[in-house]
Amino acid sequence: MIDLSINPSLVRKILTGFIHSEITRAGFSRAVVNLSGGLDSAVSFALAVEALGAENVLALRLPYKTSSPDSLEHAQLLIDRLGAQSVTIPITEMVEPLIAREPEMSDVRKGNIMARARMIVAYDQSEAFKGLVVGTGNKTEILLGYTTLYGDSACAINPLGDLYKTQVRQLARALDIPAVIIEKPPSADLWASQTDEGELGFTYEEVDKMLYLLVDQRYSPEECIEAGFAEKFVRSVIARIRRNQFKRVPPPVAKISSRTVGYDFLYLRDWGT
Repeated sequence: MIDLSINPSLVRKILTGFIHSEITRAGFSRAVVNLSGGLDSAVSFALAVEALGAENVLALRLPYKTSSPDSLEHAQLLIDRLGAQSVTIPITEMVEPLIAREPEMSDVRKGNIMARARMIVAYDQSEAFKGLVVGTGNKTEILLGYTTLYGDSACAINPLGDLYKTQVRQLARALDIPAVIIEKPPSADLWASQTDEGELGFTYEEVDKMLYLLVDQRYSPEECIEAGFAEKFVRSVIARIRRNQFKRVPPPVAKISSRTVGYDFLYLRDWGT
């Protein structure tokens, strides 16, 4: 049996400590969170409020014209419950001129434009509010590459990146996130009726179990198949992980000198700091 259960109290303590220490280490005391109305952003937002205080966290609601009204309502529900500051900035007028240039543009391209527009707003508000952007991506999304590079993947710190989606849901219950947010189908809300699991072609519960074996338990593909997972499923997930490796690392720098940033020059230890 594959057990993905966590100790919510311990994880909560670790993650609030992480948020506080990383933000203060950088010389800040505030945070900005894109609050979509979904599970992951709700958990990141709640953790940030607990770590820094409601007065030091800014929630951003950034709807597009096709965004579900429920997304705005669910985000506001959490904002009201936690008492944090918020700003609502529609992105429709930002992205429409670019989308209008190509009427036949795919939904994926439109979604990427929206995700990157939202991050432009987040970083602008980060400067205005003098707080760091706290990420919302979970371990499942990161491994599968189910994220927009320089869009929803962009952040200063990410408290959820080592928790699988099903584990984030466990933590959400411990944080008393409203049930309507926990129980609704996961969706990036980039176009009408879009759901994560519909796009991926499998459930988070199913893929989390296999990813746990592959990544945490270091199973080989053959061992995953022996554990009961369909070979086609195993091979397709592994191919997806490999294909999206570029999203999980900084851009490679071509090495020319003897002291290349990211290879030889990593820290300021040479200067006694």
